[in-house]
Amino acid sequence: MKTPSARDDRAATAAGLLLGAARHSAGRIAVVFLCSAASAAASLALPAVLGRTLDLLLERSPEADAWLLACAAVIAAEVLLDALVALFGGTTSARSAAWLRTRGVHHLLSAWPGHAARFPPGDVAVRLTANATEASTAPVSAATLGASLLTPAGAVVTLFLIDPWTALGFLAGLPLLLLLLRAFARGSSDSVAKYQRVQADIATRLVEALAGARTIAAAGTEARDRDRVLTPLPELAAQGRRMWRIHGAAVARSGVLMPLLTTVVLAVGGIRLASGDLSVGELLAAARYAALAAGVGTAAGLLGALIRSRAAARRTAELMGLPAMTYGTRSLPPGGLGALDLRGVTVTREGRRVLDGVDLTIPAGASVAVVGRSGAGKSTLAAVAGRLTEPDQGVVLLDGVPLGAVPHHELRREVGYAFERPVLFGATLAEALAGRAPVAEERVRAAARAASADAFVMLLPRGYATAPDAAPLSGGELQRLGLARAFARAGRLLVLDDATSSLDTVTEHQVERALAGDVCPGTRLVVAHRLSSAARSDLVIWLENGRVRATGPHEELWGSDDYRALFAAPSEPSRPGAAVGPGGTGTVGTGPTADGAPAVGAESAVAGLAPPRNADGGHTPAPPSTATPNTRRADR
Repeated sequence: MKTPSARDDRAATAAGLLLGAARHSAGRIAVVFLCSAASAAASLALPAVLGRTLDLLLERSPEADAWLLACAAVIAAEVLLDALVALFGGTTSARSAAWLRTRGVHHLLSAWPGHAARFPPGDVAVRLTANATEASTAPVSAATLGASLLTPAGAVVTLFLIDPWTALGFLAGLPLLLLLLRAFARGSSDSVAKYQRVQADIATRLVEALAGARTIAAAGTEARDRDRVLTPLPELAAQGRRMWRIHGAAVARSGVLMPLLTTVVLAVGGIRLASGDLSVGELLAAARYAALAAGVGTAAGLLGALIRSRAAARRTAELMGLPAMTYGTRSLPPGGLGALDLRGVTVTREGRRVLDGVDLTIPAGASVAVVGRSGAGKSTLAAVAGRLTEPDQGVVLLDGVPLGAVPHHELRREVGYAFERPVLFGATLAEALAGRAPVAEERVRAAARAASADAFVMLLPRGYATAPDAAPLSGGELQRLGLARAFARAGRLLVLDDATSSLDTVTEHQVERALAGDVCPGTRLVVAHRLSSAARSDLVIWLENGRVRATGPHEELWGSDDYRALFAAPSEPSRPGAAVGPGGTGTVGTGPTADGAPAVGAESAVAGLAPPRNADGGHTPAPPSTATPNTRRADR
């Protein structure tokens, strides 16, 4: 439940957002306000001109013709000004909507990925479409509402000038009208906010169902999932009915109150006419001004639009509140090969420590596999290593420089990522693989060859000029293109977060050979599930419950029963001789941990366990033992 201070913060953020939208189109909003004010002035002038014209016509004055032309001119001006308000109001709202959406997308993409992910895709879509559209009308609604209040205010003043008693008769019922508008504003605000929230819930459920359409079709659960998507529909209908009930009640009450006030003015005016204190033209003008003054009730429509805009702006503003990724100005040392240091790194998610006091020193140019059971913190470690997430405690250094101090362009140039489910952005495959900065075509082709993707890309009718959404790609082919994109941008650190899970064993082996010889000779950090990936690495980091249980070459860790259990099938316990050998194949299991060696505590630093591979893919000779004094080995 939102606390009052949280609601106040959201309201302040929404108000700032709407002020920003108003400043973005300040000139156009000024035109809307001036045209609305001029239209109000014309509507105020019209009753006086009509009344004077009527008196002149009754007197058969020769000046009546000129006043008739004046009436026509005032009416034409009012129509023209209202048309200009509609034109500039529509274009200004469209500009404001574009500004809000651009700003929302910018904040969403600039935020830490983990923070942005708390908004479901369907909810984000509603915030940036329907909510942004409603919020965009706020500046124009506020300008129009402000100008529209000039008409009843001016009408009351003019009533006083014509005859004070008619004005006092009208003002007697004004407090009731103000109470009516206040009740309308309070009731509408709550119902509109709830309606928009339920609307976003339905959109979120629909997007989830569309993403799992194949699963739903295969399971034959179309009816059940349809009902699940539409479960909030009764609440949406209830909030919609409540919203319109409040609006209808306000309109109905004002519809009764306004004629009563006008009737009072006419009654007082009739008495004054009978006594000779008012002329017929003045009575006509007083009646018209009473109708204009009663028009304050029509402000309920504009007020309702403004309330809906503010509620929508609060939802859109929540995207602006996401913490943005910040960068520094300190450059990485030239010639570095990606020495990575994690010092006391702790990451907390929803009250649970996903990484807990991790200390690691990974030598430059090493090939490192990160293993562990599901939930051990492997992907979080991969995200921290390239600063896709910020640790809550501790620091990560790349070649001696804290990642938070590195400029954005340099960090993204030197740290490459490949993921389990890559997404390709760009007009063509070549553009998608090249990334944000220009990359030579030959380098893109070389990266695709290293990822075993060039062959199937060249079979496409347009080759690398094929649009990503027009290429019929399997899961494995998509992963290879994701690897190719990372290879094309490979700098001093390359992070593969389960990026080979859809590859067959032969293709995975080809990719690993390319990593050793064809890709830039920096550090490679691989979240591994297959035994072969761990076996071919220089160094293995074994995570357990967010801590580093052990590090070392795969051959040394293989002596632990618990380590071997990571690669055993879920249904068969791991025991000496039962698991696949240290150089074989397998995947990380999810079954029960085998009894065996006692647990080893949290890992400290590891340095120099395995130097970089040389040009032919072998290892450069290393001293017999280069581990730091604090390194712990898995138990035998």
